[in-house]
Amino acid sequence: MANFTKKAIVASFIKLLTERPLSQITVKDIVTDCEDIPKLIETVVEEDAATIIQTYPTVENFGDCLEAVLDTALSKKRAILHIYHSTNRDIYEMYLWKICDYAIEAYLSTVLRGHKIKENDLDIIKKYLSSLGFGIISNWLRSDMSDDIRSSFTRL
Repeated sequence: MANFTKKAIVASFIKLLTERPLSQITVKDIVTDCEDIPKLIETVVEEDAATIIQTYPTVENFGDCLEAVLDTALSKKRAILHIYHSTNRDIYEMYLWKICDYAIEAYLSTVLRGHKIKENDLDIIKKYLSSLGFGIISNWLRSDMSDDIRSSFTRL
């Protein structure tokens, strides 16, 4: 359970205990009191993004980092699709951008080590590749993760 989620549930439980006896508190009461669903979604998605970033402190092969993103997404396919198709899609997209930006920046810093590239040019390359990755993953999500995204990235 996410640390934030656990803290929110405990805080809600303690609040309810100050209002009524334990025998009158239900799980539904706790969930109703702890109704900041967008914040819970943000915490879960943020933890997944942080795990991927920690797993790949350097990216020598963009495909490896992509595999981590896809494995994470597929292991939670239904949950991610529910978030993606909800009014809270922006939360997921914000962290998807964060992961794409990180992966591209780490990859480029590895493969371009020793090359002199103007900062403006490097920024354009980063934005282009991040947008490409984000767009491909967004289309994959739009298709309910049914496309063979691995082969698409491999071919690129």
